[in-house]
Amino acid sequence: MQNEESAIIAEALAGDQKAYTALVEKHRASVFHVINRIVHNEEIALDLVQETFMKAFASLASYRSEFRFSTWLYKIAANSSIDHLRKKRIQALSLDRPIDTGDGAMVIEVPDNSFNPEMALVRKQQRFSIEEAIDSLPPKYHEVIVYRHKDDKSYEEIADLLCIPVGTVKARIFRARELLKRKLRNI
Repeated sequence: MQNEESAIIAEALAGDQKAYTALVEKHRASVFHVINRIVHNEEIALDLVQETFMKAFASLASYRSEFRFSTWLYKIAANSSIDHLRKKRIQALSLDRPIDTGDGAMVIEVPDNSFNPEMALVRKQQRFSIEEAIDSLPPKYHEVIVYRHKDDKSYEEIADLLCIPVGTVKARIFRARELLKRKLRNI
């Protein structure tokens, strides 16, 4: 079989079009499979199969017969696929280096939106207003809200601390939240 393929390759090198066709027909499906596994797109794979065979036939004289022809061909197919993926990759810009333009070098400046002093001030004022509203609650509502939301206590723990039933704790927290909503409505 190796001798038969070597004879076909020799005929192709001599310019026999039928020998080229025979090589294409024999290896087309395998080359397509190799390429499609790399690019994951059948249309592109079909184009790259043609490109692979064009490259292979253009450099057929460099093929060394001590290796299998299919291995040599698959290497060309894989390289063509990888080259395609490299070309397709998005060109990235470096933010550290200036870009050369026709008018000279240009530095890219990217705004830093991670810290907004106005929003930080607004949040601080909101926290202050919330603290002020909590502090203005009547004592029985103030203590349950502080235990529940600042100290992260459960209803049962609050009931034990204040020596009141759990239902009363729930009612006071509900009432305290309603009072806070009214006080904080304009924030």
